[in-house]
Amino acid sequence: QVQLVESGGGLVQAGGSLRLSCAASGNIFIINHMGWYRQRPGTRRELVAGIARAGETNYADFVKGRFTISRDNAKNTVYLQMNSLKFEDTAVYYCAADRFSVATPSHWGQGTQVTVSS
Repeated sequence: QVQLVESGGGLVQAGGSLRLSCAASGNIFIINHMGWYRQRPGTRRELVAGIARAGETNYADFVKGRFTISRDNAKNTVYLQMNSLKFEDTAVYYCAADRFSVATPSHWGQGTQVTVSS
């Protein structure tokens, strides 16, 4: 089993920055892909960014140029640096992981709330 624990959410003004962290533990050797999803009120969960073990990244169009995903394999941790935050970025952010693809994650964190005030 794999456990994912997020941290770093909170309240920030529009234009500000936050950094989310996700620490993985357990059977981490099966994890090749990690990423971040978010779920805004009244909407479906959506992929924000993903990163492969070798470092390849992908981003949703709505965060390109503002968010950066990175990982530290030695610490089994993935990060999401969020800059130029907008009110519409307000959501619960979830860490996700999978052996084959972040688009179909098998493992989820509990979520961390990010609130951007306008």
